[in-house]
Amino acid sequence: MAAELSDRANALLRTLVESYIKDGQPVGSRALALDSGLKLSPATVRNVMVDLEEAGLIVSPHTSAGRIPTAKGYRFFVDSIVSAEPMSIENAAVETLKRQLDSGQSVNHLMSAASSILSGVTSMASVVMIPRQTNKSLKHVEFVVLGDDRVLVILVTSDEEVRNHIIRTPRKFSAAELQFISNYLNQTFVGQELPHMRELIMSDMREARDDMDRLMCEAVKMADQVLNATEQEGGEDCVISGQTNLMGYAELSDIDKLRQLFEAFNQKRDILHVLDQCLHSPGIQIFIGEESGYHPLDDMSVVTSTYERDGKILGVLGVIGPTRMEYDQVIPVVDITAKLLSSALNQR
Repeated sequence: MAAELSDRANALLRTLVESYIKDGQPVGSRALALDSGLKLSPATVRNVMVDLEEAGLIVSPHTSAGRIPTAKGYRFFVDSIVSAEPMSIENAAVETLKRQLDSGQSVNHLMSAASSILSGVTSMASVVMIPRQTNKSLKHVEFVVLGDDRVLVILVTSDEEVRNHIIRTPRKFSAAELQFISNYLNQTFVGQELPHMRELIMSDMREARDDMDRLMCEAVKMADQVLNATEQEGGEDCVISGQTNLMGYAELSDIDKLRQLFEAFNQKRDILHVLDQCLHSPGIQIFIGEESGYHPLDDMSVVTSTYERDGKILGVLGVIGPTRMEYDQVIPVVDITAKLLSSALNQR
């Protein structure tokens, strides 16, 4: 489509989108002629606007003779016109972001901090996907006797997250028995991703009757119990911040739209489905209007980026706001936050 528009049409579309992003008001041909700097007559501008409207890039609201961008127009603007300069790593604002994303924090605290940063800087809603169990492998497991049938399990995963679980056992174990069990599990399963480890344990349990002695059989059962507790403790799949920021945008003031949007934030499942689409595409992704495929976001834009650890994508973060967002400012903020989060995770 870019090739089909003349330089003059490109310039007028850019001016119209920038004006609407700034003021939120339909743009008339006279104002567009003045703002574009092209020294065109309003009549010439009107003709170009007709062409842009026929191309589906702009539309005239019912109550105004001016034009506003369509989702297709925003997409053209973002893909072909906007040049979002990356934020310098030496930027003072970036230094502030670095301090807030301290690598000494737990993974969940880092996710919360990243979400707060995004919503605070952009004045929109933000969402940060929590790394899933599929990205975590066993680093170390240890058992401590608490008394009678209770055992404290200390589980360390590959992202240095330490999880403590108290499980109940069919009988009292001695410290020596628990040491044997932890040694066996560490030798057998260290480095295995947690879901795959569960599969291996279930396989071992099926073979235990014939091939394992009693203590090894109990070790496998205890490991299964620990992983079951870990899955149930998994908690939230994402952190969402700044939802109320969206109430300040006039185009999102419709009560029904806001209700659907806040229900989506509360349920999270479909928001996560949108983020899932970005997991296999490193870097910035932008969904404008209906491109997300999720009805409550039909009047919204979602700007996301992946974050990673050791070269492996762990999740996605981003902002959700009106299609009338300042893309050239939002994109660099999302980009640098993802990079700083990746850096903090790599330093852990």
